[in-house]
Amino acid sequence: MKILDWYILKRYLGTFALMLLLFIPIGITVNLAEKIDKILENEVPFIEVAKYYLDFTIYFANLLFPLFLFLSVIWFTSKLANNTEIIAFLSSGVSFWRFLRPYLIGAGIVCFGALILGMFLAPRASKGFNEFKYEYLKKGAQVQETRDVYRQINDNEYIYASNFQPRTKTARNFTLEHFDGNELEFKLSASYLEFNEEDTTYSLTNVDRRVVGENADKIFSQRKLDTILPFEFDELTPESYIAETLNYTELNDFIETERRRGSGNINRYLVVAYKRWSLPVSAFILTVIAVAVSSKKRRGGMGVNLALGITLAFIFIFFDKVFGTMAEQSTFSPLIAVWFPNIVFGILAVYLLFTSKR
Repeated sequence: MKILDWYILKRYLGTFALMLLLFIPIGITVNLAEKIDKILENEVPFIEVAKYYLDFTIYFANLLFPLFLFLSVIWFTSKLANNTEIIAFLSSGVSFWRFLRPYLIGAGIVCFGALILGMFLAPRASKGFNEFKYEYLKKGAQVQETRDVYRQINDNEYIYASNFQPRTKTARNFTLEHFDGNELEFKLSASYLEFNEEDTTYSLTNVDRRVVGENADKIFSQRKLDTILPFEFDELTPESYIAETLNYTELNDFIETERRRGSGNINRYLVVAYKRWSLPVSAFILTVIAVAVSSKKRRGGMGVNLALGITLAFIFIFFDKVFGTMAEQSTFSPLIAVWFPNIVFGILAVYLLFTSKR
């Protein structure tokens, strides 16, 4: 690697690290100022607060690293341009593509780090972050599904229940249907269901059991029934943030399980899964855009480049949030929603790069 590559690469990684070190403490301070009353009110142990802010740091570094990377590249590249260093590089016979190479190497390093962070470290941090929030800061907040639930719990059985109460582990209008292939063998219905944590059994009230026969069905009724059912109550009511807390392998298995159960949140889980790939790729795209925008020496100086860069960054975030929410709340394809900002900004990056080269 040449002197030019080392010079730019050190500035690239150093400025990015400095940006994280500057903004994360600010984020922690703002968050602590907002949450300090509830932390003191609930007498949260100091060690729990320390763990929370460690998870907070990892969680938000993973979430906002494209923005920090984009601004850091614009910052130090604008300084190179204002000091006429870029002109000196290009005047010495270095092509623009050759000048871009250390930036792409740096983006590759950041991309690899972001991939590891998003696949394995950030999920663990997200779990601690959300558990602390709902245990100490949002006591009593509902974080699980309470609407009607219809699930396939295994290859042969389906259940339905309404008015799920995750905290009391109860439900109304419960139904279990057992199939052999496409043929219904029996159906179990109850007006009320309660899970007993002591012995992991279920108490059913006003029970009707219907066995399908060739000539006639048999119906058995009883007032109360304590029995074992082939599912865990908590599996039917996953927390709304559960996808964020699973590593890549666990998340794929979880999505397949929820798909078989007929979960209505599949799109939400797919958005989380696809973003673990799209965010690292955005490091390359945003790096190219940042170099193209800030490699020219402008009359307004560094401020013009930063203003333009911040505008583009917020447009990227806007696209990411809008299309992500659209996919979660509708039938819009999660794959298209997650990758659309990268596709649009990738085209913009190519256009700006050739314009800047000329």
